[in-house]
Amino acid sequence: MAAMARAIRIEYPSALYHVMARGNRRERIFHDDVDWRFFLKTLGEACARTGWQVHAWVLMRNHYHLMLETPQANLVEGMKWLQNTYTRRFNTRHRLWGRLFGDRYKAVLTEGRDDYYYASLMDYIHLNPVRVGLVRTDRKESVRDYPWSSIAQGYAVPARKRPEWLAAAKGLAVAQCADTARGRRSFVEHLDKRAQEEGSRRAGVIEPATDRRRSHLRHGWYWGSQAFAEQMLNVARKGLSARKSRTYRSSGVAQAHDQAEAERLLSGGLAAAELDHRALVRLAGSEIRKVALADLLLRRTVVRQSWIAEHLAMRSAANVSQQVRRYRANKKPKLPPRLKAYLASVKIC
Repeated sequence: MAAMARAIRIEYPSALYHVMARGNRRERIFHDDVDWRFFLKTLGEACARTGWQVHAWVLMRNHYHLMLETPQANLVEGMKWLQNTYTRRFNTRHRLWGRLFGDRYKAVLTEGRDDYYYASLMDYIHLNPVRVGLVRTDRKESVRDYPWSSIAQGYAVPARKRPEWLAAAKGLAVAQCADTARGRRSFVEHLDKRAQEEGSRRAGVIEPATDRRRSHLRHGWYWGSQAFAEQMLNVARKGLSARKSRTYRSSGVAQAHDQAEAERLLSGGLAAAELDHRALVRLAGSEIRKVALADLLLRRTVVRQSWIAEHLAMRSAANVSQQVRRYRANKKPKLPPRLKAYLASVKIC
């Protein structure tokens, strides 16, 4: 019997997704606070590379949920980098090997321009700790008491304490809560009230009255109206007609985050560093300007380390990895003023 084909990923600019991923065999993907912090750091790096904005998130012991917006059509490339990078860091830290995540991550398209679908997904994610018993309403606990969600680390704190990639201001606005101490308190109280009224098992869960196989917060391929579903099907058909192979990448990704974007950043960086091809070949692979540019490309694009090694004359992908790791450990690298200013201009300093 032929294997069932995988459902295609529908990608388009400014798409909003409910992304979920579990550990292999439902095993833990977070063992302690360090792992949780590692994942958030990796997520922040993924957002810097791709331009993603996260509207809500929660990390559990063996899975995570993201409410993720992709200004460019780059969900697949970004998720590949995020999960592969976290897996590598997790395995290195715990001296393990092999896959960390189980089946293919799930990405439910969401009608983000409709406040109902936006708010219901946001609440569903934030109430996850209630549904699994990590926040007990019978003990007067609040969703804010769970530390590993965008409530405790975003919506309940002032804007200056939030990561740049968290779009909490949008979430508060949709909930009609001002981004003030009082407004943030009202936002949390709304979630706590839902938890108390709906009960621990059903908090935040909405069962659609129609089209239950397809439009669903968790199990369907989209969460939205029938009109939204028809729009997404048209996007999918266009993607299928344009796709020439299984490695096809959408034009949004190609324009913003592939080789063309890397070449643009590299061109500006080489000019700022006063380096040309002859100088690159002559200088050692550990030369600070070359390593600083390699770090820029790794943070802001998804090109391979082998590509960086070739274009910066750094011998090998392994050398790129090693030199960048040392560079990042150096809190005050000595860089020429023009290069330092260029890196600051693209928010890499």
